[in-house]
Amino acid sequence: MSSLSLLIPLPVMFFGLGLAAGLARSDLAVPDAVAKALSLYLMLAIGLKGGMALAAPGASEGLFGALALGIALSFLLPLPAYALLRGPVRLDRVTAAAVAGHYGSVSVVTYAAAAGTLTTAGIASEGFMPAVLAAMETPAILTALLLARRGRQGAVRGKRHLAREVLLNGSVVLLLGSFLIGWIGGAGQKAQLAPFVEGLFPGALCLFLLEMGLLAARQLRAAPGRLSARLVVFGLVMPLIGAAAGLGAGLFAGLSLGGVALMMTLAASASYIAVPAAMRLALPEADAGVYVTLSVAITFPFNIVLGIPLYLWVAGLAVG
Repeated sequence: MSSLSLLIPLPVMFFGLGLAAGLARSDLAVPDAVAKALSLYLMLAIGLKGGMALAAPGASEGLFGALALGIALSFLLPLPAYALLRGPVRLDRVTAAAVAGHYGSVSVVTYAAAAGTLTTAGIASEGFMPAVLAAMETPAILTALLLARRGRQGAVRGKRHLAREVLLNGSVVLLLGSFLIGWIGGAGQKAQLAPFVEGLFPGALCLFLLEMGLLAARQLRAAPGRLSARLVVFGLVMPLIGAAAGLGAGLFAGLSLGGVALMMTLAASASYIAVPAAMRLALPEADAGVYVTLSVAITFPFNIVLGIPLYLWVAGLAVG
């Protein structure tokens, strides 16, 4: 059985447990306060670890190129997503724009799962990748709003509130803040914080993915028939399109094997925290049942179970 854990990482098994329990209508549950604390911990640990790694001599080489390419991906990926949603999928304009924004932005937990897989496999990555993660979270929101605006006579409502929602989003603040603190503290603090930042991380990720499995099952059960077959196919194909774009960006930036795999994962992931909050405010007429269920119940499980191993394998072939 130990060989099975090499093929399927333990956090993924816990996600499968949560999904199966939820679909079977088990009363297994993770308290909301615990789930929120776990998400805060994961973001804090990712930021701190990345900041301390960046403080090492020479670790910032390639940072600005990777940042620029990551931001460009976030701005541009909603465009092919929107074209697919309006064309073959035949979704209405505003909901299509909202969904497209999710697929240009990123998922912190998907990134955490990929980082955990790299750690288990003993594969290093650039320390600045958490900064790329944070930078990719919000540009897609702007693209989504521009796409939605094309079919509306008025401006998108609540601009001031939206700007505050985007710029002061909790995940962005915590990621960038902890990254900065880790960079200021430097590598000298690594040994002191290692039990917290690295020792607790695998267990916290297992428990959080258990909750995500339960959430995915709830979304699937709550929205029967909400997702058409074409939407489900989109939720499986769009991550592959994003991963291909991430592969090109990672190779162009000269990232390592681990860095390319993480860039592919970021480009393939779909937001389920920052973008839904922004879309509820800016595009209230968009169908939240579509964009939340699609990102949480279709794309997230695909990336966790199949996508991350695939991206790592393809990155290994490309980097050589």
